[in-house]
Amino acid sequence: MGQFQTRNQTAATEAETAEAGEAPVVVQRSSASLTFRRLARDPASVIAFAFIIALVAFAVGAPLVEAWTGHGPIEQYRETALSPVGLPVGPNAEFLLGGDQLGRDVLVRIAYGARVSLLVGVLASLLAATIGVTVGMLAGYFGGWVDVVLGRLMDLVMSVPFLLCALALVSVFGPSLPLSVSVIVFFSWTTIGRVIRAETTSLARREFVQASRSLGAGHGYILLRDILPNLALTIIIYTTMLIPNAIVFEATLSYLGMGIVPPTPSWGGMLAEAGANSIYLVAWWLVVFPGLALLASTLAFNILGDGLRDALDPSARGRAVLRKKKKTKG
Repeated sequence: MGQFQTRNQTAATEAETAEAGEAPVVVQRSSASLTFRRLARDPASVIAFAFIIALVAFAVGAPLVEAWTGHGPIEQYRETALSPVGLPVGPNAEFLLGGDQLGRDVLVRIAYGARVSLLVGVLASLLAATIGVTVGMLAGYFGGWVDVVLGRLMDLVMSVPFLLCALALVSVFGPSLPLSVSVIVFFSWTTIGRVIRAETTSLARREFVQASRSLGAGHGYILLRDILPNLALTIIIYTTMLIPNAIVFEATLSYLGMGIVPPTPSWGGMLAEAGANSIYLVAWWLVVFPGLALLASTLAFNILGDGLRDALDPSARGRAVLRKKKKTKG
């Protein structure tokens, strides 16, 4: 009955519009427009997106923060940032987020540390996604011995201990930014690779792929023109999810002394320096502000990734809601 009533109301509205001499306006929206409209309906995703934009602006404008405060990221201000007994001063008018144990401005170092975190997070995620998508598509499309070899390769990478491998590489090459990115990529690509393999295996059996084969299309054409566009949703979602993991990986490496070389500021390095000699017991801001920056960044990217998943694939969210309702009734 509800459907008939809705149809009758729609027909009546169209009839009234026709009598008034006005043609009904049909607005055709693109998939991108529909995605943004769905994303805008989620307040958490909007807040997370706004925070990420602000974080990017904060990182890009780090030199402006330096010029505004008059403090460099590695310059030491022992007379003003340290107390007479040698302890760091807390947040005040000159040092908005306080100073550290060497007399450096915490606010400026967090701004430059945001550059490192975003650079490592985005770069490592893009590289990991590229490798994972390539390996996953090859394994899922060709199957057979190709799938066996690449599948065992992914299992091998996932079985390697993260810290043990990082320690071995650092002991040989020394800590550096390229090494941090390489380690993060090495341990991240398998996550998206396994998902893409499963999706490609399913797509390779679809009718449109079989039709392309029957028309004489080559493997490269099918992979790039038929299968890859249908994986765009999965690639976007999982690449967004990889960014917070890469940021946490970089902070972990820097915290353990295997990442960015001091005195270059990084959030993990700032936390490590605060933990040295237990200076955080008398200077809480050395842990709170870098820790909050790290927590808020990873949380924002995770929330945005969830929002993109729901916006790009609303049917999945509907199925999840139905399953939740069934469990509640049961």
